[in-house]
Amino acid sequence: MAELRFDDQVAVVTGAGGGLGREYALLLARRGAAVVVNDISAGADDAAANVVEEIRAFGGRAAVDTHSVATPEGGAAIIDTAVDAYGRVDIVINNAGIVRDKSFHNLTPDLLDVVLDVHLRGAFYVTQPAWRLMREQRYGRVVFTSSSSGILGNFGQSNYGAAKMALVGLTRVLAAEGERYGLRVNAIAPSALTGMTEANLTDFVGDLAPHYVAPVVAWLAHRDVSVNGEVFTSGAGRVARFFIGMTTGYTNPGLTIEHVAAHIDEIRDETGYTVPAGPADEFAAISAAARQAAATQDPRPA
Repeated sequence: MAELRFDDQVAVVTGAGGGLGREYALLLARRGAAVVVNDISAGADDAAANVVEEIRAFGGRAAVDTHSVATPEGGAAIIDTAVDAYGRVDIVINNAGIVRDKSFHNLTPDLLDVVLDVHLRGAFYVTQPAWRLMREQRYGRVVFTSSSSGILGNFGQSNYGAAKMALVGLTRVLAAEGERYGLRVNAIAPSALTGMTEANLTDFVGDLAPHYVAPVVAWLAHRDVSVNGEVFTSGAGRVARFFIGMTTGYTNPGLTIEHVAAHIDEIRDETGYTVPAGPADEFAAISAAARQAAATQDPRPA
């Protein structure tokens, strides 16, 4: 098949000084994109600048940005860097992240706020100014970073999990809002060994190198991507889809607490489940079940 490229496109990758973000930036640049490499570059190592030098060494185009994603001003400045350097923004990959793990009974407000600031609010602050530009040019690709810790739950990560599942909701809403403007929005739930995740992946057997995730993210950022509003999991060369399913359930116009208790197995039964595209599909299923229940209900008094 033909090589999928990003010539004449501009990509912004947050948290790209190392780990997954670095791999995303390198791959996009190798395939022709001009890349804004964003990282706060804490400490002596200027991580973003190092990645930019890597890209320039193989003839790619890249610009450094060291603003924080955690404020509206920082998010806007990151997108300004792209516009000032290259005149447009076509791709935003929200990768910046931190962990502040603590069991829920010991979690403090500051540990909640800092994680929400980087993961959830940070993705919002970076994406919104880019979104406005993308709507005007009627083209854009956005990739959010979720996690199985949010989708499935993981001990000691209530702050992180809440932020990551919230990003699934943001993905779904923006996919619906952006489709008419030629915008596509999807999410990745990566499994990769990085400085942020190594403490939670010590028992894994296999190769969780970050470069295995990069092709999936690049596909989601490509102009030919065929999906919208979906969440993919990737690690060690495996790619799969996470989705939200709905069981057939149980319907009773006279529903009581006792009915719920008596029919909980039927309510949870996954046989014949559906994957609603949005609230309209759920409401349609509720309406259909209500009509069927009404049609089969005995009209005679008890």
